[in-house]
Amino acid sequence: MKRLIATTALCLIAGSALAETRIGVSMTSFDNPFLTVVLNGIRAEAERSEGVTLSVEDAQLDVAKQLNQVQNFVANGVDAIIVNAVDGDSTAAITAAATGAGIPLVYVNHPPAELDTGMPAGTAYVGSQETDAGKLQADAVCALLKGRSDPKAVILMGPLENHAALVRTKMVEDAFAQPDCKVEVIEKQTAGWNRVQAQDLMGQWLTAGLQFDAVVSNNDEMAIGAAQALQAATGKGDIIIAGIDATADGLAAMQSGQMDVTVFQDATGQGEDAVKAAVAAASGGALQPETWIPFQPVTKENMAEYLK
Repeated sequence: MKRLIATTALCLIAGSALAETRIGVSMTSFDNPFLTVVLNGIRAEAERSEGVTLSVEDAQLDVAKQLNQVQNFVANGVDAIIVNAVDGDSTAAITAAATGAGIPLVYVNHPPAELDTGMPAGTAYVGSQETDAGKLQADAVCALLKGRSDPKAVILMGPLENHAALVRTKMVEDAFAQPDCKVEVIEKQTAGWNRVQAQDLMGQWLTAGLQFDAVVSNNDEMAIGAAQALQAATGKGDIIIAGIDATADGLAAMQSGQMDVTVFQDATGQGEDAVKAAVAAASGGALQPETWIPFQPVTKENMAEYLK
């Protein structure tokens, strides 16, 4: 009888071990407010998923560090890997490390270079169409500028190696070139997704005497920094300030009148869906190559829906 009980206990222990799913997660930076929401979504979904444990690393904006983290995940035999890429153009080595070991790999939020040619077998991408973000933002700004004579705008860009920054900027410039929304872009520079950098850059533009009707920012953090610089100098006045992401700080800035427009990006949903894909693949399920979560425009008229 004792032997039977012992054998049963060992089987239960073995079954429990087999049920565990270990997922390695490498994030671009823990200091980015938007990516913190993505990571919170990852952690929340992992907690809801039975037997899932996470090993989370901060790449600290370092491509080489991120590759090393992924290689360590592979060496430690994790069941799946989730990567928020530091540089979408430098993901080939990450993809090769994971697929070479037969470990499912899910990129989240920042698309890898492989997305352009089709995600390789055993990999997936979860994110939102950046073309929609820029277009929705530009359309909202155009509506607010309607009736102004020869309106001018400045653009605050994310890092120049970042896919989202490049696409969002291009879509805004394309929209501003259309006959029904002629807006002259008089300056555009990167402020690294960062509030303080944007505040400094806006201060430089104001000191140089730039005059404009709109500030179009690739994310909320830079839009807030620009608004703070304006408030400290000339005041916001009738200048339109637009961001993207609809973060908690961004929505608060809209409530206080610092910002006029943002575009909701479902950071939590991206994180959750990345974990769902990783868990399913680790269990032998097929990976859907692309999962797209829609962007949604946020204006003062519908802002209350996003404050819930």
